[in-house]
Amino acid sequence: MGPHATHRCKDCLSGRIMSGGQAGRSSSSSGFPGFGDDMADMAQLHNGGPDGPQAPGGGGPSGPGREVPFKRAKRCKPYERPSSVSRNAALDRERQVMSMPWFGMDIGGTLAKLVYFEPKDITPDEANSEIETLKNIRRYLTKNSAYGKTGHRDMHLQMDNVEVRGRKGTLHFIRFPTSEMGNFLELAKSKGMATLVTTVCATGGGAFKFEDSFQREVNMKLMKFDELDSLIRGILYIETNNPTECYYFADPTSDDHCQKVPYDLSNPYPFLLVNIGSGVSVLAVHGPNKYKRITGTSLGGGTFLGLCCLLTGCNTFEEAIELATGGDNTKVDKLVRDIYGGDYGKMGLPGDLVASSFMGMCSFGQMNTKERRANVSREDLARATLVTITNNIGSIARMCASNEKIHNVVFVGNFLRVNPISLKLLAHAMEYWSNGTLKALFLEHEGYFGAVGCLLGFNGFLS
Repeated sequence: MGPHATHRCKDCLSGRIMSGGQAGRSSSSSGFPGFGDDMADMAQLHNGGPDGPQAPGGGGPSGPGREVPFKRAKRCKPYERPSSVSRNAALDRERQVMSMPWFGMDIGGTLAKLVYFEPKDITPDEANSEIETLKNIRRYLTKNSAYGKTGHRDMHLQMDNVEVRGRKGTLHFIRFPTSEMGNFLELAKSKGMATLVTTVCATGGGAFKFEDSFQREVNMKLMKFDELDSLIRGILYIETNNPTECYYFADPTSDDHCQKVPYDLSNPYPFLLVNIGSGVSVLAVHGPNKYKRITGTSLGGGTFLGLCCLLTGCNTFEEAIELATGGDNTKVDKLVRDIYGGDYGKMGLPGDLVASSFMGMCSFGQMNTKERRANVSREDLARATLVTITNNIGSIARMCASNEKIHNVVFVGNFLRVNPISLKLLAHAMEYWSNGTLKALFLEHEGYFGAVGCLLGFNGFLS
């Protein structure tokens, strides 16, 4: 892998990414229901000369060749040293421009993704009274992998020795349910966040939905960035800085021979980008700043989780995936072989292909008696739901790639987190139905690209 051969993103290559500065102060910690007992420590998230006479012989109102009387230039006003007030104001403005918001947030419909940049070099400004605050923030975030019951730091995704606007440091990746945002703000308020003037780079729908709440509860400004711009910027930056970021699956349907294979994405364009979050967006990307949204669907990760909660009584995405791992969708779905007794050879449809999702549960399918329905487990229902959503996404992606004449399809989003079933289904579908002309590619950091991208987009000015 390595740096992009054709990558010319100004934010990534010219270093116009983020600037260093000071973090805010906070008071002591207290409990935070759901997200983390000590999450209050995250309240310190960051925080011409006058015209001369006409020359003889020149043109102008005096006419050619006429002498123009010399006019004494006006005396310039002597330089006055700025007052201490104006000097302080200038310094304040400079500090505002250079202060670093150490955090980037992507507030989605289901998950809030938080990226924390931990600088390894301490500037002179930071080596003052606030150094202990900075130490406390780093200590709390970097010494824990879980924050209460629902906040988690994905330690395996941590990126060391990366450069952000001339500063070397570490990127940490943290996630928590968006439903816990109210608790987070309440905790931050109780810890004195309202007395601080801080800024957080944010993207996603929640950056708009919760903007007033952030301002009202904790006096925090959200510097909002476009969701899709941030997504692409984050992908290019992380892929450039992580040589093993991109991969594909070889033999995805074989339990014995399936393996992850690194893929060189240094010259990626064009590629189809399928972002699977609560819903799905499909983009055709032809350059760092050249892309278009082709289509999308409301049937995404949020649909899977919602249906699983209704059908199985599970409460979390991880629980739904665990159930699906132990299930068998063929007990719920109607397959081609259930209709044809085998393959539909003329059309090239194998017998184990799903002909109709969940049809086996209705009176015209396999489950036309209470006894048969009783044999379907929660695990089977979860697996059938996962296969249904994944197949739909794969079908849309394949048609878009065909229409756009693009061969590489990159899948990202938190729907793919801890979800090898969907990863392998998508890998197989892209290759099988395209006769090997399409390749499904995946990225290790899955759902964090938007948070990284909005952090990189920070230029020091509120807008």
